[in-house]
Amino acid sequence: MFAAFADVNDLMIAGDWPDVAALDQRLSIPGRQLVEQDDALLADGLHYEQRIAQGRIATRAENWHDLFNALVWARYPAVKQALNARQCRDLDREGSGGRTRAQAALTQFDETGVIVRVWDAAMLRAWDRHAWGELFLQGAEHWRSGAIAVAAVFGHALMEQALLPSRLLVGKCLVVRGDDDAQAVEQVARAIALGAMLNDPLELRPLPLMGIPGWHSDQDEAFYRNAGYFRPVRDGRAYPASHVIPTG
Repeated sequence: MFAAFADVNDLMIAGDWPDVAALDQRLSIPGRQLVEQDDALLADGLHYEQRIAQGRIATRAENWHDLFNALVWARYPAVKQALNARQCRDLDREGSGGRTRAQAALTQFDETGVIVRVWDAAMLRAWDRHAWGELFLQGAEHWRSGAIAVAAVFGHALMEQALLPSRLLVGKCLVVRGDDDAQAVEQVARAIALGAMLNDPLELRPLPLMGIPGWHSDQDEAFYRNAGYFRPVRDGRAYPASHVIPTG
């Protein structure tokens, strides 16, 4: 879950919370500043996303959710910027009174998103059928070899949920065909910015993360029979092929 944040691991395990100003200086997010969320900041009347577009990320002190959000901004700024730009475009068009399907999709990915890259199309077909045994058990070697892999854990709420050791986590995924993590992240950022992804929450593929070989300590066959976690596909559910973006 946290492998991509090894260089800032001290911020997550320190005995004391990092000060928001010190966190901003440490992370140096391109074009953005972490500012402590207080009454004075909120008095500007701006929507959270509109404030970010002006360069300020409202951050609550001593808060895991906002700490993880800051870490994701620093690690994947292009994806975060694309999400913010799309949210602001919808806010400008629709106002803040309601939420469009696109805004719901953008928010779900921001909170619980995972980017997965796939080389073997058979693994994608198994995933789309929710054939979990085929994807995780029979397909274990594909995960170990990198033929299918998590390129990025993006959702900061998902990271917060991972603090509870018994929580069985489900990521909401965007999929890229390819074999390079950085390129997959770049492709997703570009596609979001262009409006080619995240126009509806139904575009997101659910992935029970604890099913990935090595992500849980008890991955016997009985574990994979837990239908409350490894859920069958709903009748009529289909995942659009447009989410599979060729790299390069």
